[in-house]
Amino acid sequence: MKKIYLLFTLSGLLLCFAASAQFAQYSNEFLNIGAGARGMSMGNAQVASVTDGTAGYWNPSALTHIKDLPQLNLMHAEYFAGIGKYDFVNLSLPMKDNKRVLGLTLLRFAVDNIPNTVFLVQPDGSINFSNITTFSSADYALLISLAQQLKQIGDNKISLGINAKIIHRTAGPFASAWGFGFDGGALVEGRHGTLGLVAKDITTTFNAWSFNINDAMREVFYVTQNDIPSNSIELTAPQLILGYAYRLKVNRKINLLAEADLDMTFDGKRNEVISTNPISIDPRMGLELSYSNAFFVRAGMNNFQRVLDDRDTTNHQRIWIYQPSIGAGFKVGDVQIDYAFTNLANQANPLYTHVFSLRVDLRKKAMKKP
Repeated sequence: MKKIYLLFTLSGLLLCFAASAQFAQYSNEFLNIGAGARGMSMGNAQVASVTDGTAGYWNPSALTHIKDLPQLNLMHAEYFAGIGKYDFVNLSLPMKDNKRVLGLTLLRFAVDNIPNTVFLVQPDGSINFSNITTFSSADYALLISLAQQLKQIGDNKISLGINAKIIHRTAGPFASAWGFGFDGGALVEGRHGTLGLVAKDITTTFNAWSFNINDAMREVFYVTQNDIPSNSIELTAPQLILGYAYRLKVNRKINLLAEADLDMTFDGKRNEVISTNPISIDPRMGLELSYSNAFFVRAGMNNFQRVLDDRDTTNHQRIWIYQPSIGAGFKVGDVQIDYAFTNLANQANPLYTHVFSLRVDLRKKAMKKP
């Protein structure tokens, strides 16, 4: 229990530091999209209920649920009619004592074929479409996770986990960044409920940006009165997520799981349910109904915002909107396939996307004796 108390104490000290430091708002936001169709269909409420390899993203301490067999998790999603592509892969390797698990996670979010129109207009004012080129903007993150199960105290199982993450971001040949940071997680599992805590970017993650702008581009930026970017350091503020999951056994085959999370950010005032400077809180809620631990139906909501009502011509009336999601899944042997139908924005702006993910337990094949 001393380690749990230490984690809470360190989180509190870091959050006090975050309140006084200067951070870039929405820094590394691609790391907040989600991982796995199960979690995304449950409104990203996962820090207490995740049990597969996607825990390397949601809560590294929950990797201790993976026993005996290595596990592979894959996910692919496309946004804006395929313009943005998001991929996730995780390999989780349990140790021999089944109390430690090593996880390797790779994420990529990219937008390809972006037009570069810097030299579209010639110095004489004419337009030359042949000067248009294309480039890609891509964000990568490698998470190296380690989870440890502690001694059981009564009916409570306690696990701790940590992520070391390496970030690489590119904007064509013009800009690139390397970053590094840590996440910490804790899990306390009771007979019916589980408490999860994740402290992201606990040491404040940094991105070191470098720009490759030639003289011709600099001249265009100067003439068009655009800022010329320079090498800089971008800091990501700590983020704290607290969640509780409750499991209800309806009958011998049907089980219900409900989770509620509080996502607390410290990078300034955001448009969320609780919005202050610098702390903002966004609730998340998710449900999962399972049958024989083989068929699953899920729903969730998050990203609550208060916005102007489009039906109000005076532009004074505000309403609450949120991001809904639903999904399903099935498991056959060592393979599980999950699907999520989720909104990228909120129910008032129908930018829905389809998410598919695959989970495979890598069972060794028995060797036949000659």
